[in-house]
Amino acid sequence: MTSTHLATPAAPVGLPSLPVLPARLGAPRAGWTRHADVVVIGSGVAGLTAAQRVRAQLPTSRVLLVTKALLDMGSTRWAQGGIAAALAAEDSPDDHLRDTLVAGVGLCDPAAVRVLVTEGPARVRELAALGARFDLTAAGELSLTREGGHLRDRIVHAGGDATGLEVERALIAALLADDGIDVIEHALVLDLLVDADGQAAGVTLHVLGEGTRDGVGAVLARAVILATGGMGQIYASTTNPSVSTGDGVALALRAGAVIADLEFVQFHPTALRIPGVASAGQQPLISEAMRGEGALLVDAAGERVMSGVHPLEDLAPRDVVAKQMSRVMGAQGVDHLFLDARHLGEETILRRFPTITARCREHGIDPVTQPIPVAPAAHYASGGVRTDTQGRTSVPGLYACGEAACTGVHGANRLASNSLLEGLVFAARIADDLAGGLPSPGAPVEAVVDRGSAGLADPAERVELERVMTEGAGVLRSAPSLLTTAKALADVGDVRLTGATVAAGPEAWEMTNLRTVATALVAAAATRTETRGSHWREDFADADDAWRGHLLLRMDPDGLLDVTYAPAPPDGVTAGGAAEGKAP
Repeated sequence: MTSTHLATPAAPVGLPSLPVLPARLGAPRAGWTRHADVVVIGSGVAGLTAAQRVRAQLPTSRVLLVTKALLDMGSTRWAQGGIAAALAAEDSPDDHLRDTLVAGVGLCDPAAVRVLVTEGPARVRELAALGARFDLTAAGELSLTREGGHLRDRIVHAGGDATGLEVERALIAALLADDGIDVIEHALVLDLLVDADGQAAGVTLHVLGEGTRDGVGAVLARAVILATGGMGQIYASTTNPSVSTGDGVALALRAGAVIADLEFVQFHPTALRIPGVASAGQQPLISEAMRGEGALLVDAAGERVMSGVHPLEDLAPRDVVAKQMSRVMGAQGVDHLFLDARHLGEETILRRFPTITARCREHGIDPVTQPIPVAPAAHYASGGVRTDTQGRTSVPGLYACGEAACTGVHGANRLASNSLLEGLVFAARIADDLAGGLPSPGAPVEAVVDRGSAGLADPAERVELERVMTEGAGVLRSAPSLLTTAKALADVGDVRLTGATVAAGPEAWEMTNLRTVATALVAAAATRTETRGSHWREDFADADDAWRGHLLLRMDPDGLLDVTYAPAPPDGVTAGGAAEGKAP
């Protein structure tokens, strides 16, 4: 794929000089070492699947899975809606491909989407065979529902609205039954280890005071798989858990890997918003499946929000719904709207949405008798570490899957419930690639870095970082707002300005990762002067064919960001959203 240089490393288009970002994290020397054939970072659907599939493909391999908290504390458990796959007789991979391409607004990689929709049904059936208990119809068939952007019922779900929890349970049970997979919990990954040729040779990490391997250590491995999840914690309000601080993307940037499409952050339209209570951190999600069953977005007067806005109205793609909600909220001077499901009836609400009902009732809201207050919240990063269809990044021996990766299937806006499927499909493909031959890196080259606070951001300013990102680089963006945000990020956490003494440790490392990915996102958002998918520029309200391509970010050894442009391949979808001819 060709690329065009757009900007000097120090000054992406429209921005002042961005801060010099750390090329390595300041940290103590590794006090212990572990060895593995493959190390997997992360325990969501992608990481758990990758570990098990590697073992299945390479039965004699030593696999080490590292997770930041407990095995079951990642983003997967919070996925309510389900897994999208063409499993119904009236559905097809071509139909699923079409809907995915339309949602991606011209930036999906058709080859990657074809992989997703073709291999997806088999991966879902394998997950069921592994023990995942999906909801069934009275006839014993998989119960399928519909979500925004889908023109077919193809969403497999479990426990009504607890799909992620059930998927995670089944995968963890299978992992724990395999004594060839070792697990380190409470471990924050720090930096990639590379050999003299730049090939991945392992990682450094810090175990947070649990077990016998406390403190900073090194895991030497022949291949590294990043499955670290998202970066929603750069925003004040998010559906992501507290562990989602962009660690994998930040590590990859420091390692010189290519990052793509970072400006496309999907805001879920319906996070629970309790009136009178400040919203910060992780917010309860009100699944899109509720609108799939017929719930409607309304304002305080009961007027429908999405009527006449899009042909699919309340089931329009998430970026369309979030934008319209933001417009209405701004016009009415309110901080939330309502999702009205009362007409569905008590039986349907309790059967399909027991988790949502329980969470709402905890906050004094009964969906059976009251509309649910909702507002958009940062939900999913469509961009991440750029990979090919085998999960390989631009750094040899380094792989990525799940939300930390940019496989090309999401484009400018992820189609609902494609994320769990992506984790299943591309984690399996990584295992297939490694089965063809594990890399053989040399001994890691020790990086020269100040072992004190050099390169670390002040964690005391984390709330300020979340505030400036929400206000200037959230659902609504413009040149002035992004300029203000860039200036603030240059100051936020800078110990040279605050005079703070930053101790190397988990809080400082997380803050540094947040500042790194936030800075990269703002650079991309300022460069893309159009509105496309989940990237909405108020000063460039329309999509521009000249921008139908990808912004690739890379950090040089001096900590400076470079932005280049790579045209996207044709995907057979017109600007109006209709497929042109036969799907690729």
